[in-house]
Amino acid sequence: MKLRKIQNLLFVGIAILALSSCKDQAKIDADKKAMEEKVAMEEANVKAEEIKMKEEAKQKELMSTSITAVASNNAELSTLVSAVKAANLDKMLSEPGSYTVFAPSNNAFEKLPKKMSIAELGKPENKELLTQILQYHVVSGVITSDKLVAAVKGANGKYTFTTVGGKDITASLTGDKIILKDEKGNKTEVVLGNVKASNGVVHVINNVLLMK
Repeated sequence: MKLRKIQNLLFVGIAILALSSCKDQAKIDADKKAMEEKVAMEEANVKAEEIKMKEEAKQKELMSTSITAVASNNAELSTLVSAVKAANLDKMLSEPGSYTVFAPSNNAFEKLPKKMSIAELGKPENKELLTQILQYHVVSGVITSDKLVAAVKGANGKYTFTTVGGKDITASLTGDKIILKDEKGNKTEVVLGNVKASNGVVHVINNVLLMK
């Protein structure tokens, strides 16, 4: 009788130990899983931060070689840069994208009549007109000099394209020079072409293009 009682107690003890062991193992497994999840989350956060830093560095590099930056580094385009900032277009021309800008030189702006001078256009009440004029000098996509020449030749000497402002410009050739005609019939010449930027290309022109 005593032996059976001892055996029963032994069985109970073993069962308790086994149950306790299972609970300990479950806790160990749960702690291990929690630790693995924490490590994985930390690694993901580190990776996300690295990606963010790389993107920010890339963005900074692109902005430093953008159309706005390229124009800002050219003393002959200082008036244009001031106009672009006044019209709040500098951000658009600094961000990633694909644009062709026909950039009037400082001398080109000086040729404008007094009522169209940059001093007048820069006034708050003339901001909309200034914006329209500047948009008339911007085309979506990259059009290099070679592409423009090829387009002119392929269009029997006159190639018309549309700016981001929805207005047209007609390109033609005089010898090896690219000539642009605006909607008013005025002509300007590309005096410096293919100035590369991270978000497009700049062609310097010697007259301001005007819409009807």
